[in-house]
Amino acid sequence: MGQVMELLKSGPWDPDRDVTALWMALQPATGARDLNPQQVEHNHWLRERLASVFRLWGYEEVSPPRVERIDTLKAGGGIASQEIVRLVADEPLGLRPEMTASIARAASTRLSQRTRPLRLWASGTVFESRQADEGRQCIEEKLHSGVELFGAPSPHGELELLSLLMAATESLGLKPRHQARLLVGHAALMDLILSPFKGEERDQVKKALTGLDRLELERLGLEPQAHERLLRQLDLRGEPFMVLEEERRCFGPQPVLNDLERMFKHLSPLAQRGGIDLQLDPSFQPHYGLYDGLVFQLVCQGHSAPVVIARGGRYDTLVARFDSARKKASGLGFSFCLDDVRDLPGAAQAARQSLTQVLIAYSDTTSLEDALEVQRGLHREGITAEVMLGPLVSREAAEQVCQERCCSELRWLTH
Repeated sequence: MGQVMELLKSGPWDPDRDVTALWMALQPATGARDLNPQQVEHNHWLRERLASVFRLWGYEEVSPPRVERIDTLKAGGGIASQEIVRLVADEPLGLRPEMTASIARAASTRLSQRTRPLRLWASGTVFESRQADEGRQCIEEKLHSGVELFGAPSPHGELELLSLLMAATESLGLKPRHQARLLVGHAALMDLILSPFKGEERDQVKKALTGLDRLELERLGLEPQAHERLLRQLDLRGEPFMVLEEERRCFGPQPVLNDLERMFKHLSPLAQRGGIDLQLDPSFQPHYGLYDGLVFQLVCQGHSAPVVIARGGRYDTLVARFDSARKKASGLGFSFCLDDVRDLPGAAQAARQSLTQVLIAYSDTTSLEDALEVQRGLHREGITAEVMLGPLVSREAAEQVCQERCCSELRWLTH
């Protein structure tokens, strides 16, 4: 509003000069969005659904700061500097692009004396920085909710975490149309694939594999046998047990393959019950380089393209960076993006159907005082109820208003 007032004080109105400036002053920052009341309520509903599951599993809520030191936010090099929204301050500070690093820092300092395993959950806004097509910085503000589990060795931590992920996903009421799919990878699988390569060549091969770039693999000029083996790995993804069997043929018996087999045997019936497809992809690596073990993301079909609604994994190296005194520092977790869940096709309708919101309307034969008394009774029962502040001509008119205001039930008062 201050910008608008400055425009009005700057002299005679000049349409060519001032219309664009005024329009820009009234818009949110690039990448930010104003949420309407229904979207805010839907986010709250999603947060509470997840929170109820997290609490049942013994996870305690924490509230990490939105502002952290840049060194913390970079997570030991796992997040690039350009992906952090920096603040102008006397010391290098930024807005968190995710919450894992902040919670890991707190777990390793203020909560270091708590017994392990330490189970924590949090929800809040994260700020993702990226470059827009025209070159300007674009800041995306998203609401996340997730868990972190510290002091749980592999594979036991993975068994709990992914079981909790299945329970949390089930609570969101996803439908078959969303085609939910859990994509799983593992840093140890990538290490097996890259074991013949060293130095810069290893980094180039990894970049080509994670980017699914066949042309880049071709340009590396590798020996034909090595090139052919990498192409097979590039195409190897799908049903977990089939992939594991193929990897055993390639690499022989390996501890990571046994751990993954155990995990998928436990996970398969849970995923089937929740309508979630499981996919193992040895070349999958997430965007952020936080993880050094299991990595995964939960993908759903959006309105026009697949959407990642949750992601996570194991990050022992990050915890060890904050907690060097602990001999076996370990951590793993996941986070849902509530905004992306909310925007899935049909998600808003499902949330509205689960919420009871009563509209109390009345004719001119009764009064607002009568309506307020009915409202008071509903509030005692914990039911959300709002009152029309004037009489309506008929029940049909009240039903129309009830629909317009997205209320689930009408109480019509008349004598």
